[in-house]
Amino acid sequence: MSTNTRSINLVTAIPGPRSTELVARREQSMARGASKLTQIAVAAARGAVVTDVDGNEFLDFAGGIGVLAAGHCPPTVVEAIKKQADDLLHMCAIVASYEPLIEVAELLNEITPGSFAKKTVLMNSGAEAVETAINVARSATGRQAVVVFEGAYHGRTNLTASMTSKYALFKKGYAPFAPEIYRFDFPNVYRRPDEMSDKGFIDWSVARLHDQFISRVDPGAVAAVVIEPVQGEGGFLPVPTAFLEAIRQLCDQHGMVMIADEIQSGMGRTGKLFAIEHSGVIPDIITTAKSLGSGMPISAITGRAELMDAPHPGGLGGTYSGNPLACVAAIESIKLISDPDFLDHATAIGDHMRSRLEEIQTAHPDLIGDVRGLGPMLVAEIVMDPKSKTPDMESTAAICAATLTRGLITIRAGLYSNCVRFLPPLGVSHEQVDEAMDVLAEAVAEVAAAR
Repeated sequence: MSTNTRSINLVTAIPGPRSTELVARREQSMARGASKLTQIAVAAARGAVVTDVDGNEFLDFAGGIGVLAAGHCPPTVVEAIKKQADDLLHMCAIVASYEPLIEVAELLNEITPGSFAKKTVLMNSGAEAVETAINVARSATGRQAVVVFEGAYHGRTNLTASMTSKYALFKKGYAPFAPEIYRFDFPNVYRRPDEMSDKGFIDWSVARLHDQFISRVDPGAVAAVVIEPVQGEGGFLPVPTAFLEAIRQLCDQHGMVMIADEIQSGMGRTGKLFAIEHSGVIPDIITTAKSLGSGMPISAITGRAELMDAPHPGGLGGTYSGNPLACVAAIESIKLISDPDFLDHATAIGDHMRSRLEEIQTAHPDLIGDVRGLGPMLVAEIVMDPKSKTPDMESTAAICAATLTRGLITIRAGLYSNCVRFLPPLGVSHEQVDEAMDVLAEAVAEVAAAR
């Protein structure tokens, strides 16, 4: 399918000469561990379009790895930051209060699932939010153990790296890790045994969940069960509703705190404000970040008031937590993303993108093993063949490289780094989706022909 209006405009080879120069400077001046997924250097961006330093215009379907639900430089966010910068850059919420700090908390208490009384604490990053949520749960329960799941990504601090899967990429060489982390099996329906139906596998996974609270850790020792309603780095795997319901039931039964890590899947990314809303399950605590601030560093932990009040005064917070500029960005982002029309458009965009991805999968069934996700949070899993489902990391990297040279920014995901992930700004037009999917179709065809 072709469109008449194009967002992509390439004026040089990719990467262009100025990008090549700047990336070389980066490699000389920055540690190699801070890796880069593309060879372009960016000068500006608006909406879903990124302009590099050579004047090339790209469609951005990486979305800052989930940060740009509201798009690049949303005008109301930019204006709020400019206005706030004239009045107050920093105060430190430990020292004094200011209205934007309080308003963000009030908004989050209002929009997060659950009719109970809630409180919020603000931090700077997703990892800080998850670690703070664990501190709250441990303080409230007097317990130490934390349950996480295979394929999870929760951050890069010592505690959150301990909770994270994908050892070689995120953990290699960084031991020792935090104790009392128990990793349970995750119900990856795509990789179920062939002899099982989807329902049979989910039922078996729920039974395994109960078993692991006997074989791996006693629930009486567990402070929190932490789960991403849609695994992000793990490959955009939605958690089956029955599995989330089982976690909720077990937490209620044994006094464990249920924490939904919505760092990547929250703030409209799946067509609802929070991905867990698709299931109807209400967690005790939700962590948010990424699109919460439209690019400003801010994260939040929102939960039951009695849990959030468990840590002693001074036990939570940080110097930059709830910075005024980040707070006003979050206020405007929440207002924009929570608008019903915005969420309806996001859902429609997700349906449209999934339909196009499934068309490409039908054309290349030996390469694309699965198309999945929730709403506009989607991946295509790349495999050697559909029967063995053997991950094909090389073809995944080749597809991302091929889309970039054609003006579409995509990046990988998945436990095996064999998924092409799609996180477009949620205000992207249907025409821009078609343009991006046309590019993807060309890239996939090129890689399939060369394999």
